[in-house]
Amino acid sequence: MLGTAQFVMVLDSTVMNVSISQVVADLKTTVPDVQAAITMYTLVMAAFMLTGAKLGDIWGRRRAFSIGLTVYGAGSLTTALSPTVGVLMFGWSGVEGIGAVLVIPAIFALTAVNYSGRERALAYALLGGIAGAGAAAGPLIGGFVTTALTWRVVFAAETVVVLVLLTVVHRIGESRAERPPTLDWVGVGLSALGLGLTVFAILKISTWGLLTPTGALTIGGTEITPFGLSVVPFMIGAGLIVLGFFFRWEERVERRGATPLLRADLLKIPQLRAGLSTIVSQYLILAGTFFVLPLYLQLVLGKDALETGLKILPISVAMMLAATAGPRLATRTSPRRVVQVGLGFLLVSTLGLMATISPSLSSLPFALSLAGFGAGIGLTISQLGNIVMSSVGQERSSEAGGVQGASQNLGQSLGTALIGAVLLTGLTTGFHNRVLADPAIPPQTQQQIVSGTEAGLPMVSQAQFKATVEQAGLPASQQASLSAYYNESQIDALKQALLVASAFVLVGLWFARLLPGEALAKQEGEDEGVPVAARPAAGTAVG
Repeated sequence: MLGTAQFVMVLDSTVMNVSISQVVADLKTTVPDVQAAITMYTLVMAAFMLTGAKLGDIWGRRRAFSIGLTVYGAGSLTTALSPTVGVLMFGWSGVEGIGAVLVIPAIFALTAVNYSGRERALAYALLGGIAGAGAAAGPLIGGFVTTALTWRVVFAAETVVVLVLLTVVHRIGESRAERPPTLDWVGVGLSALGLGLTVFAILKISTWGLLTPTGALTIGGTEITPFGLSVVPFMIGAGLIVLGFFFRWEERVERRGATPLLRADLLKIPQLRAGLSTIVSQYLILAGTFFVLPLYLQLVLGKDALETGLKILPISVAMMLAATAGPRLATRTSPRRVVQVGLGFLLVSTLGLMATISPSLSSLPFALSLAGFGAGIGLTISQLGNIVMSSVGQERSSEAGGVQGASQNLGQSLGTALIGAVLLTGLTTGFHNRVLADPAIPPQTQQQIVSGTEAGLPMVSQAQFKATVEQAGLPASQQASLSAYYNESQIDALKQALLVASAFVLVGLWFARLLPGEALAKQEGEDEGVPVAARPAAGTAVG
Protein backbone atom coordinates (compact mmCIF):
# COMPACT_ATOMS: atom_id res chain seq x y z
CA MET A 1 0.00 0.00 0.00
CA LEU A 2 2.76 2.43 0.93
CA GLY A 3 4.64 1.26 -2.15
CA THR A 4 1.65 2.07 -4.35
CA ALA A 5 1.47 5.58 -2.90
CA GLN A 6 5.22 5.98 -3.46
CA PHE A 7 4.82 4.87 -7.08
CA VAL A 8 2.08 7.45 -7.73
CA MET A 9 4.03 10.29 -6.09
CA VAL A 10 7.13 9.65 -8.22
CA LEU A 11 5.18 8.85 -11.39
CA ASP A 12 3.51 12.24 -11.27
CA SER A 13 6.86 14.04 -11.45
CA THR A 14 7.92 12.41 -14.76
CA VAL A 15 4.69 11.51 -16.54
CA MET A 16 4.13 15.06 -17.82
CA ASN A 17 7.46 15.45 -19.61
CA VAL A 18 6.52 13.43 -22.70
CA SER A 19 3.14 15.17 -22.82
CA ILE A 20 4.54 18.71 -23.03
CA SER A 21 3.69 19.22 -26.70
CA GLN A 22 0.08 18.07 -26.31
CA VAL A 23 -0.40 20.09 -23.12
CA VAL A 24 0.95 23.20 -24.88
CA ALA A 25 -1.46 22.69 -27.80
CA ASP A 26 -4.43 21.68 -25.65
CA LEU A 27 -4.17 24.58 -23.20
CA LYS A 28 -2.87 27.06 -25.81
CA THR A 29 0.21 27.85 -23.76
CA THR A 30 4.02 27.66 -24.16
CA VAL A 31 6.87 25.30 -23.24
CA PRO A 32 8.22 27.73 -20.56
CA ASP A 33 4.77 27.82 -18.94
CA VAL A 34 4.67 24.01 -18.76
CA GLN A 35 8.26 24.04 -17.50
CA ALA A 36 7.10 26.44 -14.79
CA ALA A 37 4.24 24.09 -13.84
CA ILE A 38 6.62 21.12 -13.60
CA THR A 39 9.04 23.12 -11.50
CA MET A 40 6.37 24.63 -9.25
CA TYR A 41 4.97 21.16 -8.51
CA THR A 42 8.26 19.93 -7.11
CA LEU A 43 9.02 23.36 -5.60
CA VAL A 44 5.82 23.32 -3.54
CA MET A 45 6.79 19.88 -2.24
CA ALA A 46 10.37 20.92 -1.50
CA ALA A 47 9.25 24.09 0.29
CA PHE A 48 6.60 22.49 2.51
CA MET A 49 7.88 18.92 2.99
CA LEU A 50 9.27 19.72 6.45
CA THR A 51 5.89 21.15 7.39
CA GLY A 52 4.15 18.01 6.14
CA ALA A 53 6.45 15.83 8.23
CA LYS A 54 5.77 17.89 11.35
CA LEU A 55 2.01 17.73 10.75
CA GLY A 56 2.40 13.94 10.67
CA ASP A 57 3.95 14.14 14.14
CA ILE A 58 1.05 16.31 15.35
CA TRP A 59 -1.90 14.47 13.76
CA GLY A 60 -0.50 10.95 13.63
CA ARG A 61 1.27 9.52 10.56
CA ARG A 62 -1.64 7.40 9.26
CA ARG A 63 -4.07 10.29 9.60
CA ALA A 64 -1.65 12.62 7.79
CA PHE A 65 -1.27 9.95 5.10
CA SER A 66 -5.06 9.76 4.67
CA ILE A 67 -5.57 13.52 4.59
CA GLY A 68 -2.69 13.91 2.14
CA LEU A 69 -4.15 11.28 -0.19
CA THR A 70 -7.53 13.03 -0.11
CA VAL A 71 -6.00 16.41 -0.98
CA TYR A 72 -3.81 14.81 -3.64
CA GLY A 73 -6.81 13.10 -5.24
CA ALA A 74 -8.73 16.40 -5.35
CA GLY A 75 -5.74 18.03 -7.05
CA SER A 76 -5.47 15.21 -9.60
CA LEU A 77 -9.14 15.58 -10.51
CA THR A 78 -8.77 19.36 -10.84
CA THR A 79 -5.75 18.86 -13.11
CA ALA A 80 -7.61 16.34 -15.28
CA LEU A 81 -10.40 18.85 -15.85
CA SER A 82 -8.23 21.99 -16.16
CA PRO A 83 -9.26 24.31 -19.04
CA THR A 84 -6.23 26.63 -18.77
CA VAL A 85 -2.61 26.46 -17.69
CA GLY A 86 -3.54 28.55 -14.64
CA VAL A 87 -5.99 25.89 -13.42
CA LEU A 88 -3.38 23.22 -14.26
CA MET A 89 -0.87 25.00 -12.02
CA PHE A 90 -3.44 25.33 -9.24
CA GLY A 91 -4.53 21.68 -9.36
CA TRP A 92 -1.21 20.03 -10.11
CA SER A 93 1.51 22.35 -8.83
CA GLY A 94 -0.55 23.58 -5.87
CA VAL A 95 -3.18 21.17 -4.55
CA GLU A 96 -1.37 17.94 -5.54
CA GLY A 97 1.87 19.35 -4.17
CA ILE A 98 0.27 20.11 -0.79
CA GLY A 99 -1.19 16.60 -0.66
CA ALA A 100 2.19 15.08 -1.47
CA VAL A 101 3.94 16.90 1.39
CA LEU A 102 1.72 15.02 3.81
CA VAL A 103 1.95 11.66 2.05
CA ILE A 104 5.69 11.33 1.38
CA PRO A 105 7.06 11.83 4.94
CA ALA A 106 4.28 9.59 6.25
CA ILE A 107 5.38 6.79 3.89
CA PHE A 108 8.85 6.70 5.44
CA ALA A 109 7.60 7.12 9.01
CA LEU A 110 4.97 4.39 8.69
CA THR A 111 7.56 2.05 7.18
CA ALA A 112 9.68 2.54 10.31
CA VAL A 113 6.69 1.64 12.48
CA ASN A 114 5.48 -1.38 10.49
CA TYR A 115 8.90 -3.03 9.98
CA SER A 116 12.03 -3.53 12.06
CA GLY A 117 15.63 -4.66 11.74
CA ARG A 118 16.76 -6.10 8.41
CA GLU A 119 13.13 -6.27 7.28
CA ARG A 120 12.86 -2.50 7.68
CA ALA A 121 16.07 -1.89 5.77
CA LEU A 122 14.84 -4.07 2.92
CA ALA A 123 11.51 -2.20 2.97
CA TYR A 124 13.33 1.11 2.53
CA ALA A 125 15.37 -0.38 -0.30
CA LEU A 126 12.15 -1.64 -1.88
CA LEU A 127 10.62 1.83 -1.64
CA GLY A 128 13.71 3.15 -3.42
CA GLY A 129 13.25 0.54 -6.12
CA ILE A 130 9.59 1.48 -6.46
CA ALA A 131 10.60 5.12 -6.79
CA GLY A 132 12.94 4.15 -9.61
CA ALA A 133 10.19 2.13 -11.29
CA GLY A 134 7.78 5.07 -10.98
CA ALA A 135 10.24 7.51 -12.49
CA ALA A 136 10.98 5.06 -15.29
CA ALA A 137 7.37 4.21 -16.02
CA GLY A 138 6.27 7.85 -16.15
CA PRO A 139 7.43 8.62 -19.71
CA LEU A 140 6.13 5.32 -21.07
CA ILE A 141 2.71 5.59 -19.41
CA GLY A 142 2.47 9.27 -20.29
CA GLY A 143 3.43 8.65 -23.91
CA PHE A 144 0.97 5.81 -24.41
CA VAL A 145 -1.98 7.46 -22.69
CA THR A 146 -1.33 10.86 -24.29
CA THR A 147 -1.23 9.39 -27.80
CA ALA A 148 -4.05 6.86 -27.43
CA LEU A 149 -6.34 9.08 -25.33
CA THR A 150 -5.24 12.31 -23.67
CA TRP A 151 -2.84 13.41 -20.96
CA ARG A 152 -5.89 14.16 -18.78
CA VAL A 153 -6.57 10.43 -18.36
CA VAL A 154 -3.34 10.03 -16.36
CA PHE A 155 -4.53 12.42 -13.67
CA ALA A 156 -8.05 10.99 -13.69
CA ALA A 157 -6.56 7.51 -13.14
CA GLU A 158 -4.51 8.83 -10.21
CA THR A 159 -7.76 9.98 -8.60
CA VAL A 160 -9.14 6.44 -8.90
CA VAL A 161 -5.97 4.93 -7.37
CA VAL A 162 -6.18 7.37 -4.45
CA LEU A 163 -9.81 6.41 -3.80
CA VAL A 164 -8.83 2.72 -3.70
CA LEU A 165 -5.96 3.41 -1.30
CA LEU A 166 -8.28 5.35 1.02
CA THR A 167 -10.52 2.29 1.37
CA VAL A 168 -7.67 0.14 2.73
CA VAL A 169 -5.54 2.69 4.60
CA HIS A 170 -6.84 1.38 7.94
CA ARG A 171 -4.67 -1.75 7.45
CA ILE A 172 -1.51 0.27 8.09
CA GLY A 173 -0.24 0.33 11.66
CA GLU A 174 -0.68 3.80 13.17
CA SER A 175 2.12 5.92 14.62
CA ARG A 176 1.43 8.81 17.01
CA ALA A 177 3.70 10.84 19.22
CA GLU A 178 2.95 10.49 22.96
CA ARG A 179 3.12 14.26 23.27
CA PRO A 180 2.23 15.81 19.90
CA PRO A 181 4.44 18.83 19.17
CA THR A 182 3.23 22.25 18.10
CA LEU A 183 3.87 23.70 14.65
CA ASP A 184 6.63 26.29 14.33
CA TRP A 185 4.82 28.76 12.06
CA VAL A 186 7.79 31.12 11.79
CA GLY A 187 9.98 28.22 10.70
CA VAL A 188 7.34 27.20 8.12
CA GLY A 189 7.36 30.68 6.61
CA LEU A 190 11.13 31.08 6.59
CA SER A 191 11.87 27.66 5.07
CA ALA A 192 9.20 28.04 2.38
CA LEU A 193 10.29 31.59 1.50
CA GLY A 194 13.99 30.71 1.35
CA LEU A 195 13.55 27.64 -0.84
CA GLY A 196 10.92 29.39 -2.97
CA LEU A 197 13.07 32.43 -3.73
CA THR A 198 16.12 30.35 -4.61
CA VAL A 199 14.47 27.88 -6.98
CA PHE A 200 12.15 30.47 -8.57
CA ALA A 201 15.15 32.64 -9.38
CA ILE A 202 16.92 29.73 -11.05
CA LEU A 203 13.77 29.01 -13.06
CA LYS A 204 13.78 32.58 -14.38
CA ILE A 205 17.41 32.57 -15.60
CA SER A 206 16.28 31.81 -19.15
CA THR A 207 13.85 34.76 -19.05
CA TRP A 208 15.66 37.36 -16.97
CA GLY A 209 19.29 36.35 -17.61
CA LEU A 210 21.89 35.22 -15.09
CA LEU A 211 23.87 38.47 -14.84
CA THR A 212 23.09 40.65 -17.87
CA PRO A 213 19.33 41.27 -17.97
CA THR A 214 17.56 39.81 -21.01
CA GLY A 215 14.20 40.51 -19.39
CA ALA A 216 13.14 41.84 -16.03
CA LEU A 217 10.90 41.36 -13.06
CA THR A 218 8.16 43.95 -13.54
CA ILE A 219 6.25 45.38 -10.57
CA GLY A 220 3.61 48.03 -11.21
CA GLY A 221 5.01 48.66 -14.68
CA THR A 222 8.54 49.20 -13.33
CA GLU A 223 11.32 46.84 -14.43
CA ILE A 224 13.55 45.71 -11.55
CA THR A 225 17.21 45.58 -12.63
CA PRO A 226 19.41 46.28 -9.56
CA PHE A 227 22.59 48.14 -10.56
CA GLY A 228 21.76 47.36 -14.18
CA LEU A 229 22.05 43.62 -13.53
CA SER A 230 19.57 40.76 -13.66
CA VAL A 231 17.50 40.31 -10.51
CA VAL A 232 18.29 36.56 -10.50
CA PRO A 233 21.53 36.55 -8.43
CA PHE A 234 19.95 38.96 -5.93
CA MET A 235 16.92 36.66 -5.50
CA ILE A 236 19.18 33.63 -5.06
CA GLY A 237 21.23 35.51 -2.48
CA ALA A 238 18.07 36.62 -0.68
CA GLY A 239 16.83 33.02 -0.61
CA LEU A 240 20.06 31.78 0.92
CA ILE A 241 20.00 34.56 3.51
CA VAL A 242 16.42 33.64 4.48
CA LEU A 243 17.48 29.99 4.84
CA GLY A 244 20.32 31.14 7.07
CA PHE A 245 17.78 32.96 9.25
CA PHE A 246 15.65 29.80 9.25
CA PHE A 247 18.43 27.67 10.73
CA ARG A 248 19.24 30.36 13.31
CA TRP A 249 15.57 30.55 14.26
CA GLU A 250 15.32 26.78 14.64
CA GLU A 251 18.31 26.78 17.01
CA ARG A 252 16.63 29.53 19.03
CA VAL A 253 13.35 27.60 19.22
CA GLU A 254 15.16 24.49 20.42
CA ARG A 255 17.09 26.44 23.08
CA ARG A 256 13.77 27.70 24.45
CA GLY A 257 12.59 24.13 24.86
CA ALA A 258 9.93 24.40 22.15
CA THR A 259 9.64 22.09 19.12
CA PRO A 260 11.44 23.38 16.00
CA LEU A 261 10.36 22.51 12.49
CA LEU A 262 13.80 20.96 11.96
CA ARG A 263 16.22 20.14 14.75
CA ALA A 264 19.67 21.37 13.81
CA ASP A 265 21.45 18.21 15.00
CA LEU A 266 19.69 16.14 12.32
CA LEU A 267 21.80 17.64 9.53
CA LYS A 268 24.96 17.06 11.58
CA ILE A 269 24.67 13.27 11.21
CA PRO A 270 27.38 12.43 8.62
CA GLN A 271 25.56 9.47 7.03
CA LEU A 272 22.31 11.40 6.68
CA ARG A 273 24.04 14.50 5.33
CA ALA A 274 25.94 12.47 2.72
CA GLY A 275 22.74 10.66 1.70
CA LEU A 276 20.78 13.89 1.34
CA SER A 277 23.51 15.56 -0.69
CA THR A 278 23.66 12.60 -3.06
CA ILE A 279 19.85 12.59 -3.32
CA VAL A 280 19.78 16.26 -4.39
CA SER A 281 22.36 15.72 -7.13
CA GLN A 282 20.71 12.45 -8.21
CA TYR A 283 17.24 13.92 -8.62
CA LEU A 284 18.64 17.04 -10.28
CA ILE A 285 20.22 14.84 -12.95
CA LEU A 286 17.07 12.75 -13.31
CA ALA A 287 14.63 15.67 -13.62
CA GLY A 288 16.90 17.71 -15.87
CA THR A 289 17.54 14.85 -18.28
CA PHE A 290 13.88 13.83 -18.36
CA PHE A 291 13.07 17.43 -19.27
CA VAL A 292 15.65 17.58 -22.09
CA LEU A 293 15.11 14.22 -23.81
CA PRO A 294 11.38 14.60 -24.63
CA LEU A 295 12.06 18.05 -26.09
CA TYR A 296 14.75 16.59 -28.33
CA LEU A 297 12.59 13.72 -29.49
CA GLN A 298 9.41 15.77 -29.99
CA LEU A 299 10.57 19.20 -31.13
CA VAL A 300 13.77 18.33 -33.02
CA LEU A 301 12.89 14.88 -34.39
CA GLY A 302 9.12 15.39 -34.56
CA LYS A 303 8.13 12.29 -32.53
CA ASP A 304 4.70 12.13 -30.93
CA ALA A 305 4.17 11.34 -27.23
CA LEU A 306 3.88 7.56 -27.78
CA GLU A 307 6.98 7.42 -30.00
CA THR A 308 8.79 9.47 -27.37
CA GLY A 309 7.81 7.02 -24.65
CA LEU A 310 8.96 4.08 -26.78
CA LYS A 311 12.29 5.74 -27.57
CA ILE A 312 12.85 6.31 -23.85
CA LEU A 313 11.86 2.71 -23.11
CA PRO A 314 15.51 1.57 -22.62
CA ILE A 315 15.71 3.95 -19.64
CA SER A 316 12.51 2.51 -18.19
CA VAL A 317 13.48 -1.15 -18.61
CA ALA A 318 17.05 -0.72 -17.34
CA MET A 319 15.93 1.44 -14.43
CA MET A 320 13.29 -1.07 -13.33
CA LEU A 321 15.76 -3.98 -13.52
CA ALA A 322 18.50 -2.10 -11.68
CA ALA A 323 16.10 -0.74 -9.04
CA THR A 324 14.81 -4.28 -8.43
CA ALA A 325 18.35 -5.66 -8.17
CA GLY A 326 19.45 -2.83 -5.86
CA PRO A 327 17.96 -4.23 -2.62
CA ARG A 328 19.58 -7.62 -3.29
CA LEU A 329 22.94 -6.03 -4.02
CA ALA A 330 22.67 -4.15 -0.72
CA THR A 331 22.89 -7.49 1.13
CA ARG A 332 26.18 -8.41 -0.58
CA THR A 333 28.10 -5.17 -0.98
CA SER A 334 28.10 -1.70 0.55
CA PRO A 335 25.59 0.99 -0.41
CA ARG A 336 28.57 3.22 -1.18
CA ARG A 337 29.86 0.81 -3.81
CA VAL A 338 26.41 0.35 -5.40
CA VAL A 339 25.87 4.13 -5.61
CA GLN A 340 29.35 4.75 -7.02
CA VAL A 341 28.83 2.11 -9.71
CA GLY A 342 25.44 3.63 -10.53
CA LEU A 343 26.91 7.13 -10.82
CA GLY A 344 29.68 5.75 -13.03
CA PHE A 345 27.00 4.39 -15.38
CA LEU A 346 25.32 7.81 -15.30
CA LEU A 347 28.47 9.72 -16.21
CA VAL A 348 29.38 7.51 -19.17
CA SER A 349 25.79 7.39 -20.40
CA THR A 350 25.19 11.15 -20.17
CA LEU A 351 28.32 11.77 -22.22
CA GLY A 352 27.09 9.10 -24.65
CA LEU A 353 23.78 10.92 -25.04
CA MET A 354 25.65 14.13 -25.82
CA ALA A 355 27.56 12.34 -28.56
CA THR A 356 24.45 10.80 -30.15
CA ILE A 357 22.14 13.84 -30.18
CA SER A 358 21.94 15.11 -33.75
CA PRO A 359 19.29 16.15 -36.33
CA SER A 360 19.08 12.50 -37.38
CA LEU A 361 18.83 9.94 -34.61
CA SER A 362 21.50 7.24 -34.33
CA SER A 363 19.21 4.64 -32.76
CA LEU A 364 21.54 1.95 -31.35
CA PRO A 365 24.10 4.22 -29.61
CA PHE A 366 21.24 6.37 -28.34
CA ALA A 367 19.39 3.33 -26.96
CA LEU A 368 22.54 1.97 -25.29
CA SER A 369 23.20 5.34 -23.66
CA LEU A 370 19.61 5.47 -22.43
CA ALA A 371 19.90 1.95 -20.98
CA GLY A 372 23.11 2.87 -19.17
CA PHE A 373 21.45 5.99 -17.82
CA GLY A 374 18.49 3.98 -16.56
CA ALA A 375 20.74 1.40 -14.91
CA GLY A 376 22.69 4.15 -13.15
CA ILE A 377 19.55 5.86 -11.84
CA GLY A 378 18.03 2.54 -10.75
CA LEU A 379 21.09 1.45 -8.78
CA THR A 380 21.52 4.72 -6.91
CA ILE A 381 17.85 5.41 -6.24
CA SER A 382 17.40 1.96 -4.66
CA GLN A 383 20.00 2.72 -1.98
CA LEU A 384 19.63 6.32 -0.92
CA GLY A 385 16.33 6.12 0.97
CA ASN A 386 17.62 3.36 3.22
CA ILE A 387 20.87 5.24 3.79
CA VAL A 388 19.00 8.31 5.03
CA MET A 389 16.35 6.54 7.11
CA SER A 390 18.76 4.09 8.75
CA SER A 391 20.83 7.00 10.06
CA VAL A 392 18.18 7.89 12.69
CA GLY A 393 16.04 6.04 15.19
CA GLN A 394 12.34 5.33 14.72
CA GLU A 395 11.31 8.28 16.87
CA ARG A 396 12.82 10.65 14.28
CA SER A 397 11.69 8.78 11.18
CA SER A 398 9.04 11.35 10.27
CA GLU A 399 11.54 14.18 10.56
CA ALA A 400 14.11 12.31 8.45
CA GLY A 401 11.40 11.39 5.92
CA GLY A 402 10.48 15.05 5.59
CA VAL A 403 14.08 16.07 5.00
CA GLN A 404 14.51 13.28 2.45
CA GLY A 405 11.33 14.29 0.63
CA ALA A 406 12.42 17.93 0.63
CA SER A 407 15.82 16.93 -0.80
CA GLN A 408 14.24 14.83 -3.55
CA ASN A 409 11.92 17.59 -4.65
CA LEU A 410 14.51 20.31 -4.26
CA GLY A 411 16.70 18.28 -6.61
CA GLN A 412 13.83 17.85 -9.07
CA SER A 413 12.98 21.57 -8.91
CA LEU A 414 16.58 22.59 -9.45
CA GLY A 415 17.01 20.02 -12.23
CA THR A 416 14.02 21.19 -14.25
CA ALA A 417 14.79 24.87 -13.60
CA LEU A 418 18.58 24.80 -14.02
CA ILE A 419 18.85 22.38 -16.93
CA GLY A 420 15.85 24.06 -18.59
CA ALA A 421 17.49 27.46 -18.14
CA VAL A 422 20.77 26.22 -19.63
CA LEU A 423 18.83 24.79 -22.58
CA LEU A 424 16.82 27.93 -23.35
CA THR A 425 19.73 30.29 -22.73
CA GLY A 426 22.02 28.19 -24.95
CA LEU A 427 19.37 28.16 -27.68
CA THR A 428 19.03 31.94 -27.70
CA THR A 429 22.76 32.63 -27.49
CA GLY A 430 23.65 30.10 -30.19
CA PHE A 431 21.00 31.45 -32.56
CA HIS A 432 22.10 35.06 -32.04
CA ASN A 433 25.77 34.20 -32.64
CA ARG A 434 24.94 32.40 -35.89
CA VAL A 435 22.74 35.22 -37.16
CA LEU A 436 25.34 37.91 -36.37
CA ALA A 437 28.09 35.87 -38.06
CA ASP A 438 26.18 35.47 -41.36
CA PRO A 439 27.32 38.14 -43.90
CA ALA A 440 24.39 37.23 -46.17
CA ILE A 441 21.97 38.76 -43.65
CA PRO A 442 22.02 42.59 -43.74
CA PRO A 443 23.25 44.22 -40.48
CA GLN A 444 19.91 46.00 -39.98
CA THR A 445 18.03 42.70 -40.29
CA GLN A 446 20.50 41.04 -37.93
CA GLN A 447 19.85 43.65 -35.25
CA GLN A 448 16.10 43.40 -35.72
CA ILE A 449 16.22 39.60 -35.28
CA VAL A 450 18.47 39.80 -32.21
CA SER A 451 16.45 42.61 -30.63
CA GLY A 452 13.18 40.81 -31.32
CA THR A 453 14.41 37.66 -29.57
CA GLU A 454 16.45 39.30 -26.82
CA ALA A 455 14.05 38.09 -24.14
CA GLY A 456 14.74 34.51 -25.19
CA LEU A 457 13.76 32.10 -27.94
CA PRO A 458 11.08 29.53 -27.15
CA MET A 459 11.79 25.84 -27.70
CA VAL A 460 9.41 25.00 -30.57
CA SER A 461 9.29 22.50 -33.43
CA GLN A 462 10.98 23.16 -36.77
CA ALA A 463 7.57 23.54 -38.43
CA GLN A 464 6.49 26.16 -35.90
CA PHE A 465 9.72 28.11 -36.31
CA LYS A 466 9.47 28.05 -40.10
CA ALA A 467 5.91 29.33 -39.92
CA THR A 468 7.04 32.21 -37.70
CA VAL A 469 9.89 33.13 -40.04
CA GLU A 470 7.60 33.05 -43.07
CA GLN A 471 5.28 35.53 -41.40
CA ALA A 472 8.20 37.96 -41.04
CA GLY A 473 8.32 38.39 -44.83
CA LEU A 474 12.06 37.78 -45.19
CA PRO A 475 13.59 36.54 -48.48
CA ALA A 476 13.45 32.78 -48.98
CA SER A 477 17.25 32.39 -48.69
CA GLN A 478 17.27 34.15 -45.31
CA GLN A 479 14.31 32.09 -44.11
CA ALA A 480 16.21 28.89 -44.95
CA SER A 481 19.33 30.16 -43.17
CA LEU A 482 17.42 31.14 -40.04
CA SER A 483 15.68 27.76 -39.89
CA ALA A 484 19.03 25.99 -40.22
CA TYR A 485 20.56 28.18 -37.51
CA TYR A 486 17.65 27.48 -35.17
CA ASN A 487 18.02 23.72 -35.70
CA GLU A 488 21.78 23.84 -35.10
CA SER A 489 21.24 25.99 -31.99
CA GLN A 490 18.70 23.50 -30.63
CA ILE A 491 21.20 20.64 -30.96
CA ASP A 492 24.00 22.62 -29.32
CA ALA A 493 21.73 23.77 -26.48
CA LEU A 494 20.59 20.21 -25.79
CA LYS A 495 24.20 19.08 -25.58
CA GLN A 496 25.08 21.96 -23.25
CA ALA A 497 22.20 21.00 -20.97
CA LEU A 498 23.40 17.39 -20.81
CA LEU A 499 26.96 18.57 -20.16
CA VAL A 500 25.74 20.46 -17.10
CA ALA A 501 23.85 17.33 -16.00
CA SER A 502 27.05 15.28 -16.30
CA ALA A 503 28.85 17.80 -14.09
CA PHE A 504 26.36 17.06 -11.32
CA VAL A 505 27.20 13.36 -11.64
CA LEU A 506 30.68 14.34 -10.49
CA VAL A 507 29.13 16.23 -7.58
CA GLY A 508 27.22 13.08 -6.68
CA LEU A 509 30.41 11.02 -6.79
CA TRP A 510 32.08 13.48 -4.42
CA PHE A 511 29.33 13.05 -1.83
CA ALA A 512 29.01 9.29 -2.42
CA ARG A 513 32.46 8.67 -0.95
CA LEU A 514 30.95 9.51 2.46
CA LEU A 515 28.17 6.89 2.25
CA PRO A 516 28.21 3.75 4.46
CA GLY A 517 30.83 1.19 3.55
CA GLU A 518 29.13 -1.87 5.12
CA ALA A 519 26.76 -4.26 3.37
CA LEU A 520 23.15 -4.43 4.52
CA ALA A 521 23.62 -8.06 5.62
CA LYS A 522 26.07 -6.92 8.31
CA GLN A 523 23.31 -4.87 9.92
CA GLU A 524 20.83 -7.77 9.92
CA GLY A 525 20.71 -8.08 13.64
CA GLU A 526 20.23 -4.40 14.34
CA ASP A 527 16.80 -3.34 15.55
CA GLU A 528 15.90 0.17 16.58
CA GLY A 529 13.40 -0.84 19.20
CA VAL A 530 10.08 -1.35 17.43
CA PRO A 531 8.11 -4.11 19.21
CA VAL A 532 7.43 -7.02 16.88
CA ALA A 533 3.81 -7.12 18.05
CA ALA A 534 3.31 -3.55 16.88
CA ARG A 535 4.03 -4.34 13.24
CA PRO A 536 2.04 -6.36 10.71
CA ALA A 537 3.25 -9.19 8.57
CA ALA A 538 5.73 -8.29 5.85
CA GLY A 539 4.10 -6.87 2.77
CA THR A 540 1.03 -5.37 4.47
CA ALA A 541 2.26 -1.80 4.26
CA VAL A 542 4.79 -1.64 1.46
CA GLY A 543 3.20 -4.06 -0.96
